[in-house]
Amino acid sequence: MEWRWRDFSSLNGGELYSILRLRQEVFVVEQDCAYLDTDGLDEQAWHLMGMRNSELVAYLRAFGPGVLRADAVIGRVVTHSSARGQGLGRPLMREGMHRLCERYGPCGIHISAQAHLRPYYGSLGFEVIGPGYDEDGIPHLPMRWISPTE
Repeated sequence: MEWRWRDFSSLNGGELYSILRLRQEVFVVEQDCAYLDTDGLDEQAWHLMGMRNSELVAYLRAFGPGVLRADAVIGRVVTHSSARGQGLGRPLMREGMHRLCERYGPCGIHISAQAHLRPYYGSLGFEVIGPGYDEDGIPHLPMRWISPTE
């Protein structure tokens, strides 16, 4: 797996197209959720791409502390349908967490997790920090991970 960590201005046209296509395929089409994925925040984010044979198979976007909230934030965590069940999610999240801590130092990381993924994110050290809520018709939970040296 080749990991690419880019700020928005460093993405080339092909990378951006692949990111937006993957997010739309999964979050809009597969999950049957009509919402505006291009929410105006990508320009402020870091983008972690997991490439296999020059194809985008795993992705997340991340924000440094103070951009969206006091903590860093990870969102839009996704794997391509052809790559699911191959154990890419855990390395994707760990790489994203590592990159944020490497760039910003020890910090808390916030995620808005789909409620059914609570055990999965819990296994990565995230804890529920508030009541559940509906986001675009899908139950979610606010979760937080604290860097061991925060």
